Amino acid sequence: MSRDAITPLRYRVVPLRPSAHEFAVELTIPEPAADGQRLILPAWIPGSYLVRDFARHIVEIAAEDGDGVPVRLDKEDKQTWRAAPAKGPLVLRTVVHAHDPSVRSAWLDRRRGFFNGTSLFLEPEGHDHRPCELDLEPPAEGSVDGEWTVATALTPAGAAEGGFGRYRAADYATLIDSPVAMAPLARVGFEVAGIPHTIAISGHHRADLPRLAEDVRAICEEQVAVFGELPVTERYVFYLHVVGDGYGGLEHADSTALVARRDHLPRPGGDVDADGYAELLGLFSHEYFHLWNVKRIRPAAFTPYDLRGEVHTTLLWAFEGITSYYDDRALVTAGRIDREAYLERLGRVITRVMRGSGRHRQSVADSSFDAWTRFYQQDANAPNAIVSYYAKGALVALALDLLLRRDAGTRLDDVMRRLWSEYGRPGIGVPEEGVREAAEAVSGLDLGDFFARYVHGTEDPPLAELLAATGVALRTRPRGGRDDRGGTPPGDSPAPAWTGAVIADEQGRARVRTVHAGSPAEVAGLSPGDELVAVAGLRATAAGLDEILRRYPAGEALPVHALRGDELITTTLRPAEPPGDTCYLEFQPEAGEAEKQRQEEWLGHP
Repeated sequence: MSRDAITPLRYRVVPLRPSAHEFAVELTIPEPAADGQRLILPAWIPGSYLVRDFARHIVEIAAEDGDGVPVRLDKEDKQTWRAAPAKGPLVLRTVVHAHDPSVRSAWLDRRRGFFNGTSLFLEPEGHDHRPCELDLEPPAEGSVDGEWTVATALTPAGAAEGGFGRYRAADYATLIDSPVAMAPLARVGFEVAGIPHTIAISGHHRADLPRLAEDVRAICEEQVAVFGELPVTERYVFYLHVVGDGYGGLEHADSTALVARRDHLPRPGGDVDADGYAELLGLFSHEYFHLWNVKRIRPAAFTPYDLRGEVHTTLLWAFEGITSYYDDRALVTAGRIDREAYLERLGRVITRVMRGSGRHRQSVADSSFDAWTRFYQQDANAPNAIVSYYAKGALVALALDLLLRRDAGTRLDDVMRRLWSEYGRPGIGVPEEGVREAAEAVSGLDLGDFFARYVHGTEDPPLAELLAATGVALRTRPRGGRDDRGGTPPGDSPAPAWTGAVIADEQGRARVRTVHAGSPAEVAGLSPGDELVAVAGLRATAAGLDEILRRYPAGEALPVHALRGDELITTTLRPAEPPGDTCYLEFQPEAGEAEKQRQEEWLGHP
């Protein structure tokens, strides 16, 4: 029987009570299992490796048969129900509370609606092969900001482009990988490789949309050039919700959902926060690269996804770290930032990794495996215990790219193309050693030692040596203050003495967020959660602590008063010389011709 002859699963979504954040969802199963149909809601969403238990947001659930007769539902576990045997179609009706403003779940109010299918759509066990139809209805209550339209990568099946109505998906996996946004959306479009791309924006903003579209288009073309083809066949949708303060994205096969600050958008007339706009473009770049790297080239453990519980792999460093390396690099190769700006951004990444001693305790392979319980559930001790497979993964990718360029005359691009042709295009999962094997195949190098030391081990990759072979010097200096993210040469002010405590400003109170292992703050007995009251006889504030520490030489005993809960504690802090944990990169004018050639091949012509 052809797929066209199979009766589809039919889902219907109504923004039932936007003021109460409730979606109504209806599912019609044409041929339920004769012995009782099981229904499962995913526990996690691909791209965000934490069990989120979306079923806890279901506030009502009921079933009936095709004649409208109620059907008993028995709950088997936290996310699974079994319907009693029913004649004819089985209809499930749920009400889902949607109040998560992130890109991972669902949101509904009178200004906008957004959902991932993993939050709303029950999967009928045994029906994953069936095509799906989705009927989207407008909100039952009036919106407050204008007429709502729809943004989704799903194929219209009667709905007007950007309108409410019927859409279709090839199967359940495609349905839940196609988020839906509904709001008064601003839109701008462009084409890449002959495929229409749309940026749909919700939230209050005043943006130069043609400039945004042109810059994103150029970045997308750079990413397509890495792989040599664009596997999207119908459309690609960027959905961006702008807020006062926020940042994040979640990739999907033919779309992505983003959250970013409205003041990072370019404004009409050419006004732009250059650093903030580069951050925004980097977010677009990162999620677009994922349409190959993790959505189609993905670990064997994710082929297919099991969304009922944790699924472990040591490869997230490659899927997130390599993507994090390419996101900013595409900005410079596409001409959206200059080479100096790229080195500044790269210097910040190196700084962020170097400031965490956890990188000496956990490898990026182990960080990948433990993402579910450690990376996505960080506590105050995280910088001492874990490493980010995003940030250090990006540095491992950088080191691998520079090593391949120097020693084999090849590039990480060639590795990605091999992974695409061998695994991504045919839909085969990448084995745990597949990235190393692909890199060795394209380069002819034995990379066992590289992967043992920097992927499965905890050594820092030799970036200074590899960057020098590309005409770039890696330099270090002390941190200039609490807001110093690195990436730039030292300033004029002396660096404050080092305590090893990260201080957060909580409504004017100086709260200890983290205490680094072996630091003066740890020796003094300070703990995360302590509220600093006074240091050296002066009122402690997060902003003013650096100035206090600049007045005293390293090693001098400073009295500290702090509150731990409701008790006052007194201790003595002896700040140390600030470590050289802040990095910046500089082009080397004296670099030889070979180094300059590699530099141009890496970053493009200056």
